[in-house]
Amino acid sequence: MKNKPLIIGAIILAAALTFFIQRGGGTASLPVQSQLNIGTALVTDKTFYDFGTIGMNNGDVVVNFTVSNLTDKDIRIDSVVTSCMCTIAYLVKGEEKKGPFGMPGHGNIVPRANETIKAGEKWVVEVVFDPAAHGPLGAGHADRSVYLIDEKGGALELKFTAEVIL
Repeated sequence: MKNKPLIIGAIILAAALTFFIQRGGGTASLPVQSQLNIGTALVTDKTFYDFGTIGMNNGDVVVNFTVSNLTDKDIRIDSVVTSCMCTIAYLVKGEEKKGPFGMPGHGNIVPRANETIKAGEKWVVEVVFDPAAHGPLGAGHADRSVYLIDEKGGALELKFTAEVIL
């Protein structure tokens, strides 16, 4: 039984590899912000929105960003991720709505977007912010972001802010 530690090690290695391959293939992960390559060929009607002062108990608030591909080539969006669990986003093309996309981690599994914005097309990114997500201790200033990450690793950052009151 001299090979027993070697066999156990091989089983652990195989299980770890299986876990990482499955996790990487079907879910999105948010790189550390300093690792994001902010910049993509996609353009938007606005990169920032201010909700102003909103009541924590008044329900979710929504803002739409129009994203355009003004190039002559299709652009594939690999993933859509948010900076906080209080924020989700949807990709909207006409009557089709894909999502929700959120913040990876904390038990959330965020699907890959795998959507292509064709040359000349415009899509909407619907962003939903839940001001009550952090409870009473979450009152105050909130800065959040949604990232559309393209096939080349470029990211379009859509930001918003809100003053959350009780």
